[in-house]
Amino acid sequence: MTPVDHLAKARAAWGEDMPDWIEALARACAETSQNAVARKLGYSAATVSCALSGTYRGNLATLEAAWRGVFERAVVACPILGEIGTPTCRDWRRKSKRLRASNNLNARMFRACRACSHNQKGGATHE
Repeated sequence: MTPVDHLAKARAAWGEDMPDWIEALARACAETSQNAVARKLGYSAATVSCALSGTYRGNLATLEAAWRGVFERAVVACPILGEIGTPTCRDWRRKSKRLRASNNLNARMFRACRACSHNQKGGATHE
């Protein structure tokens, strides 16, 4: 089996309009593996492959945010926790889909995440 040239694949799909993070994603896949990068991002290898080939039908901005959070250590200002990494923000958005009133922090995060601009639909993650 011929190894995939991730950067060539991305360049062929995106051309001159290739975003910087897609190029970095392709380089990361070439350095380790597509599976390893996908696992770190919390996505499937198929999702990473589709992003590189320009055929991803999901929310590309969400995938970009995951990339920047994990590999570029991007942070956001949380009204409850202060400055947190975007992966932590994503995890709390997932956890806050359901109110768990028995835990004070979960209840506070439930309310905060539902009203947060990082959350596209109140109570639903943007993934």
